[in-house]
Amino acid sequence: MARNVRQSKIISIISNAEIETQEELVNALRADGFDVTQATISRDIKELGLIKIVGKVKKYKYAFIDTDEKVGTNKATGLFKQAVLSVKAVNNFIVLKTVKGTAQMVSSFLDKLAIANMMGCVFGEDTVMAIFEDATNLDSVVYRINEVLTGS
Repeated sequence: MARNVRQSKIISIISNAEIETQEELVNALRADGFDVTQATISRDIKELGLIKIVGKVKKYKYAFIDTDEKVGTNKATGLFKQAVLSVKAVNNFIVLKTVKGTAQMVSSFLDKLAIANMMGCVFGEDTVMAIFEDATNLDSVVYRINEVLTGS
């Protein structure tokens, strides 16, 4: 599978579970159908800029640095581009179909874009629904998201 898909899955995994070691991360990815080695995961951790923070259950856990500054980075934008399959406005929602397992990362990326009138996002495994106060300017929001996707 593509590196960006795997890295999106890593972010999803560490966002939903306390992963303390590379071995735990390898096992979680293998359980989701990714054929990976510890060396590959080590490179991914470095590329994603993962850090270890104090966990609630375990002593430490991997975490993704998710700040406003990181949203504009090439890596975060690249992951977003690889994860989003389609964008469509429906009533006062924007629905984004994503690669399976990447919806949480896409939702977080959208939240960091600080889009006017967006109240928030909800997501499943492969769908994100951005909720807006009303349908005003949704076409321009879809256009903006598509600009990010195409790199325009």
